[in-house]
Amino acid sequence: MAAPVVPSNFQIYNSYVEDPKWQIKFTIIWCSGVALAVAVSVPSLILGLRHGRSLKGIAGISETNGYQSAHSDHKEPPPTRRRGHRLVGAWNALISPMYSSPPKLELNLGQIIVLSAYLAAVLVCIIKDAPLISNPNRAGFLALAQFPVVFLFATKNSILSLLLGPGNGYEKLNFMHRMAGRTMFLAGCIHGSLWIRNHLQYGLQILGPQKETSGVASLALLCIIVLTSLRPVRRIFYEYFFVIHVLTYVAFFVTVCYHTIYASPWIFPPLAFYGADVLLRLFRYRIKDATLTAPDTHMTLIRVHNCDDGWLAGQHVRLRVFFSNRVFESHSLTILSAPPSHSCLSSPGFLLAARNDGDWTRALNNYTRKEQERLQINEKPESDSAAFVQVMLDGPYGGSSVDLGLYESVLLIAGGSGVTFTLGLLDDIIGRCVKLGRSQGERTRRIEFTWCIRSFGQIEWFAPMLIDIATAASDSTIDLHISIFVTCLCDPEAVPHIPNSIVTLSRPSVQHLLEDFISLSPSSERKDSVEKRFDESQKLHGSGGGVAVCASGPESLTREAQNAVARLGLTMNMDVGGIALHTELFAL
Repeated sequence: MAAPVVPSNFQIYNSYVEDPKWQIKFTIIWCSGVALAVAVSVPSLILGLRHGRSLKGIAGISETNGYQSAHSDHKEPPPTRRRGHRLVGAWNALISPMYSSPPKLELNLGQIIVLSAYLAAVLVCIIKDAPLISNPNRAGFLALAQFPVVFLFATKNSILSLLLGPGNGYEKLNFMHRMAGRTMFLAGCIHGSLWIRNHLQYGLQILGPQKETSGVASLALLCIIVLTSLRPVRRIFYEYFFVIHVLTYVAFFVTVCYHTIYASPWIFPPLAFYGADVLLRLFRYRIKDATLTAPDTHMTLIRVHNCDDGWLAGQHVRLRVFFSNRVFESHSLTILSAPPSHSCLSSPGFLLAARNDGDWTRALNNYTRKEQERLQINEKPESDSAAFVQVMLDGPYGGSSVDLGLYESVLLIAGGSGVTFTLGLLDDIIGRCVKLGRSQGERTRRIEFTWCIRSFGQIEWFAPMLIDIATAASDSTIDLHISIFVTCLCDPEAVPHIPNSIVTLSRPSVQHLLEDFISLSPSSERKDSVEKRFDESQKLHGSGGGVAVCASGPESLTREAQNAVARLGLTMNMDVGGIALHTELFAL
């Protein structure tokens, strides 16, 4: 006869046996979600590998001195592959509602769905068949199980970023890092508060024994991490936030290991992720000479020397400038030029721009202007003075998830200093079509470049670059039009002449910009030759060549762009061959 079995309702719940099983179940759930995201991204990854975009910059900025001879763009864009573009257009149309973004959250509908699913998975694994009131260990075990998620989505050099394809850098994945950290805190609060309740109920000592004391210390450290990670604290006191974040997590690792022996296995994956991140950063660090120029009191332009390749337009680097007492600070700046091999600029190179928006950028601008004044006094007054410094580069990271060359129509929208992102993309796509002669089969025929700024004087920041790019596109098969919208009537005489551009005193609606762009209605103010190119584009556009939209700038502008694409609907998306969207919002 078989041994007697105790009925389940009389069995004592053994959390040290049952709860680790739920850790495994939770791990399978989130790993399955990641695998699904990677599977969906496989076509983008393959396309990026084929065009050399996926692994670009993985070893850092390089010195190749590889200038290529210019090609004239007498080549017509290749015909659209109807079947392939119909599939891409259908996919873009299908996911367009996911771009919808409510105000203030800095999240779109797709991200909200992912976060809701993650939270639901955590809560189900904590609550399902667990006697939390009498034994809240399950919540503690689920808090530990989230260590790998927190670090996988936090590191700058993550294997996940590579697998998801170009344009999915750490800044695009960081929302999951924040969510996992907060749900870890939620699980820790459930575990800790219920145990404290039980101790008070039965008159047990809360502080004193090692397990209880280390548990309270772990929860307190986790609380500090979460509170100092809130958006207002991050944005106002970023340097202090970063130091506190690192130190408290190290302390949290130590205290939680003292609290329970079950914590140690879950700390090894985070250490592996962090170690791989540090190792890859060592390959990406560069120390270079650079020159600083300050066109006014609001902007500093940085030219880093001996950088010829190793980045994609739209990527950014962490920059450390060795000046004054600021040598330990590094900040993210977007590369606003394409590599010299195909850049349209008369003086190509590795260019960065830092707008005064904090203590560091103001100090950099003040230092640059003082050095320029000193050089003008000590050297030839007519010479073009620039301050010489050394800088450290960490990167590049990020970039655009949309390859503009795959689309016949491109709409670039920027607000303020967000133009550094779209200007780099513009330089890149014009250079690929004009200088490289569409060597990778670029289909782009029509580009609308829109820039929203507060004053006319800001146009001078990047006017020379816009003139170079517009001049390169003027005698090619690309129809480039530049629209600059100014919201403040001040110094209108400061407007430079940029070919094929219009400066308007108003704030545009992104929804109207996109609808007008898709409708392909040529302006009556354009030249006949431009109208003729528009008519040709209109005929070809009907075949469904697709539209790429890239927006960069303040949160209100990028949210407006997301909602504009989401509102177009499935029919309009399919008619134009699909609308691909990439928004760039670098927020702390």
